[in-house]
Amino acid sequence: MAIRPIVPYPHAALATHCEPVTDFGPALAELVQDLLETMRAAPGVGITAAHIGVLQRVFVLELKPGEVRTYVNPEILDASSETMKHMEGSVSMPGFTEEVERPSKVEVRFQDVSGQWHDEQTEGFHAICIQHEIDQLNGMFWLKRLSKLKRDRLIRKWEKSHR
Repeated sequence: MAIRPIVPYPHAALATHCEPVTDFGPALAELVQDLLETMRAAPGVGITAAHIGVLQRVFVLELKPGEVRTYVNPEILDASSETMKHMEGSVSMPGFTEEVERPSKVEVRFQDVSGQWHDEQTEGFHAICIQHEIDQLNGMFWLKRLSKLKRDRLIRKWEKSHR
């Protein structure tokens, strides 16, 4: 188990659609543990395999200390018409956040590390985080959810801070 390097924005992995996980063996369990350790070190509350350059459909969330959730091959089945706004950011763009509006409730289907399927209904911050991470697995970095004006302004600030 290891803390792995996080790829920085605008790394190509962050704009790439991740492939489904088909092998539910020891390599997946090790990847999940590495993701958890990397996310905690970042720090963050969620991280996808794409954030460390691994293009597989897996992410972990730890919204409360010790309550780790692993999502493999997740898909959103349904989303509410009600929305909520929340400040979002990324471990690949630390220190930069902006308000994003998303559905306030989602139903998600996913597999666990052993390959078992689960359906889950979530709301509030948990639902926001699931949508954010699934977007990333689909190659949609969170900035794409912003207006062009806000996105361009944030990217300029990011680039200026990394010269």
